[in-house]
Amino acid sequence: MKLTPRQRKLFKTLSELNGVSGQENEIAAYLRAAYRDLGYPIVTDNLGSIFAYKKSNLANAPKVMVVGHMDEVGFIVLSLEKNGMLKGHPIGGLNNQTLTAQRVCLKTRSGEYLHGAIGAVPPHLLTEAEREKPTEIKNMLFDFGFRSREEAEKAGVYVGAMMVVEGPFQEINGGERILGKAFDDRYGIILGLEILIDFKDIDLPFDLYVGGSVQEEVGCRGAITSSYFINPDMAIVLDCSPSRDSSGDKKEFGQLGEGVLLRYIDGTMIARPELLAFQRLCAEKAHVKCQYFDSPGGTDAGQIHKNREGVLTLTHCLCARSIHTNSTILDVEDYNAAKKSLVYMLKHLDEKKIAELRGDVQ
Repeated sequence: MKLTPRQRKLFKTLSELNGVSGQENEIAAYLRAAYRDLGYPIVTDNLGSIFAYKKSNLANAPKVMVVGHMDEVGFIVLSLEKNGMLKGHPIGGLNNQTLTAQRVCLKTRSGEYLHGAIGAVPPHLLTEAEREKPTEIKNMLFDFGFRSREEAEKAGVYVGAMMVVEGPFQEINGGERILGKAFDDRYGIILGLEILIDFKDIDLPFDLYVGGSVQEEVGCRGAITSSYFINPDMAIVLDCSPSRDSSGDKKEFGQLGEGVLLRYIDGTMIARPELLAFQRLCAEKAHVKCQYFDSPGGTDAGQIHKNREGVLTLTHCLCARSIHTNSTILDVEDYNAAKKSLVYMLKHLDEKKIAELRGDVQ
């Protein structure tokens, strides 16, 4: 299975945009324009999360929130050294073993991009002990070719400037899988856009909010503020989780090509069994695969389900290899499984079903 032309354009465009936590402006601007072009009203929180809003024709309809996060891992400039080198502060969870010698880009004060690399010491200049121990991020030097701090400042570099490891979008294995950066969580942003396109002319028995949160990678902060102002009756969180299939062990959770994740527990939320059963049923009815998954980490669901008096919350995730790097690999069949099962789910939600899933006594 390959991406459709629309999906290919969305994945290439949105994964190649840059937006570390707290600087999601490029992604938010893209969504704002896309939502307006589709004719949806837009709502935002004060941190920068952005949602399209589809009003139900029913009075006092329940609210359903579908959210992915816009931000990605990366760096901000921590200091400008006298010799023109830069030091960076990590934003989100990064593995220092994946970083040295990687090419990076930096967004200047004017919004232009500079290109450089994270310095790597040649092996013949390393001691035996240094070869065995990866460089810590705090000791890495970001090299953009400057000869002095003054040159860097003149080029528009400043403390707090965003730096991202470059990762162009590519289709691999005949288009059945895709390679790039920031699929965690541009996957969720893309699926949200496709849902808005496909449901544009369909009346729904609930108010639908679809959009992107900010600062998930540093503590799900936009999830707190956006769920507070939307105050949903039900939330569906779209995110990308780490696969565990690279070794070939089929017993491990998180297998590429095995469909959407039934994420029953993670470090921030225990899934409601009734919701998992509904998610599994929707996958079966949509004739797509699904698989159980657990994780020590968390998603925006960890904050949303605790909003106010509590929110019925489901994660609708995919797994991918090498997340939080510029070489993430995602299976196209998994993406379409997530889309088809989510479409089925939304078509079979109403006030009665939400009450049933919540366990309300009739």
